[in-house]
Amino acid sequence: MRTGTWWRRPAVWAAVVVAVWLVAGAPLGSFQGRLSEVQVNDEATFLPATAEATKVAELQDRFGPPDVIPAVVVFERPGGLTGPDRTHLESAARRAGELPGVAEVPAPPVVSGDGAAAQLVVQLAEDDTAPAVDALRRAMTTGAPSGLAVYVTGPAGFAADLSEAFGNIDGLLLVVTASAVAVILVVVYRSPLLPLVVLLGAGLALGAASAAVYLLVSADMVVLNGQSQGIMLILVFGAATDYALLLVARFREELPRQPDRFAAMRVAWRRSIDPILASGSTVILGLLCLLLSDLNSNRSLGPVAAVGIGAALLVMLTYLPAVLSLLGRAGFWPFRPPPPSATPVEGDRWWRRLAGFVVRRARPVWLLTLLVLAGLAALAPQLDAGGVPESDLFIGGAEAASGQEVLARHFPAGATAPTQVVAAADRVAEVVAAAQGVEGVATAQPVGESAGLALIQVVLTDPADSDAAIDTVRRLRSAVHAVPGADALVGGATAVDLDTRDAARRDLVVIIPLVLVVVLLVIIWLLRALVAPVVILASVVLSFAATLGLAAVVFQAVFDFPGADPSLPLFGFVFLVALGVDYSIFLMTRVREEAGRRGTTAGVQEGLAVTGGVITSAGVVLAATFAALAVLPLLFLVQIAFIVAVGVLIDTMVVRSLLVPALCVELGRRVWWPGRLSRPGHHTRA
Repeated sequence: MRTGTWWRRPAVWAAVVVAVWLVAGAPLGSFQGRLSEVQVNDEATFLPATAEATKVAELQDRFGPPDVIPAVVVFERPGGLTGPDRTHLESAARRAGELPGVAEVPAPPVVSGDGAAAQLVVQLAEDDTAPAVDALRRAMTTGAPSGLAVYVTGPAGFAADLSEAFGNIDGLLLVVTASAVAVILVVVYRSPLLPLVVLLGAGLALGAASAAVYLLVSADMVVLNGQSQGIMLILVFGAATDYALLLVARFREELPRQPDRFAAMRVAWRRSIDPILASGSTVILGLLCLLLSDLNSNRSLGPVAAVGIGAALLVMLTYLPAVLSLLGRAGFWPFRPPPPSATPVEGDRWWRRLAGFVVRRARPVWLLTLLVLAGLAALAPQLDAGGVPESDLFIGGAEAASGQEVLARHFPAGATAPTQVVAAADRVAEVVAAAQGVEGVATAQPVGESAGLALIQVVLTDPADSDAAIDTVRRLRSAVHAVPGADALVGGATAVDLDTRDAARRDLVVIIPLVLVVVLLVIIWLLRALVAPVVILASVVLSFAATLGLAAVVFQAVFDFPGADPSLPLFGFVFLVALGVDYSIFLMTRVREEAGRRGTTAGVQEGLAVTGGVITSAGVVLAATFAALAVLPLLFLVQIAFIVAVGVLIDTMVVRSLLVPALCVELGRRVWWPGRLSRPGHHTRA
């Protein structure tokens, strides 16, 4: 070795890259646990950003102790409250006022008209909700007479139960996700070493993403809730593994063709970088489109998840190539690739047979798959995404949900969550009169006044989370808005549901076209064509609609779900279009490469044969990681897990494997129009 040239060796630079990631990146893993410190899971993080109900929520602090959140303690004995029960109620109210985190107990317990239940409102400090609810639950059950059921519900109870559900993200979700990925990678690679290398890379990416999100949240640049954190974890593991599978497969393919492992990695990296960057870009840009959402939960998810995808890209394009270069063939032990030779890589025999079938029977293949997908898509309007009652938010139940059901049984339907109206104090009488004249309103009365504004509490005749109550709030708003000079605003739980539905519909109209344009532009840039990108995007949109149709049937006929969150279709669209298009991108970049040498038809056959196994493995990994969200007992996450997991499998197994390649064969070289490959003379065979 000549003096002064050692540092030019590829092995040295590869070792430096790995060392930097292990030394600097490994400690970042602690930030995954620290994210729970900056999570915010209160109602404000899920409210529509500019809606009328949100403005009322902000104004309500003027009419009571600031920064408090109400908890409702519910006591029930089906046969009627006994003397000892009532004694316990009085002592429980006194104890509640002495607990840490309790701001005040504004009134004594209220017994229901049937005498079988009572409720006690306790105002808790908003910055310490979960521990305060835990202490309140213990105190309220201590010394309770046998047979007296006690629940803590209300906004504070639901916030505490949400925090508990999201608390499993640091442990259970991470273990389940990593285990699922590990098992699949062992099956795919048939090697004990490569899965460890890829999982370590995914862990480094998660640590880097967690550190970046922690800093952004600490600087008040983004808001983090448990839902966003869980989805970011899933996306990082899924995307990082997908990118790793593509790069590893191309590296293995090049090892028998190149003189050494570093040359093989240079070729593999160069030929993988475009599809990987295009894939990551579509996901990042699609997620950032959520910044235009009017729902705070959607807006917070966009940048958080985009940071996760960016971290996955960075790690898998730096750390992974360096490790693979150092390991070479040893990384694939015990099934090492053959030494350099002129023998071409044939690809998996099963996929080669399927590719031949698709090419020979292109028209029947695309017609049949199109009909099946269209049939499922026709069922998409059956998906009930009109909202879910609070009592059904948790899979398997939660104390807050059970308490809400008890309140609904024993107190006036709308009294459990009264609607709030804020209006000018000098127009209170007119606003109250207008409210009382609305069909569906039981009572309306002023309950506070501050700084020229009055707070009016309106009790509805229907349960607060019902469709009938939402219709009443629409009528109520029309009535009080018509009072001259009142500047009335209507808020409360029912109004939040109404505004959330309206915001979700607005987001679908605004964000979906933007995501489609962004994804289309990325694919056009990648493939240097117009027809192929339109085919890919149209097929993925059809796949999304088919997935919604299948979900509608399964949710209602199999799981008997009570409905779905209004934002579920948007989440499903962004994830499935941005993620599902990846597999067609991975396929078509290879088809384009092969088409330049062989012609479009032969290029489709070779591209599908060579990439079939690795892309299918990537789809299975991503589906498995999203399915892991179902371990969290929240209806929305279970539903999004089903939609994305099933949708990714449809994209992988049907759209990418059958529909897109068959359509490309049908269109021939026209699929590359107006690029050079669409012109005669640029193919060996068209």
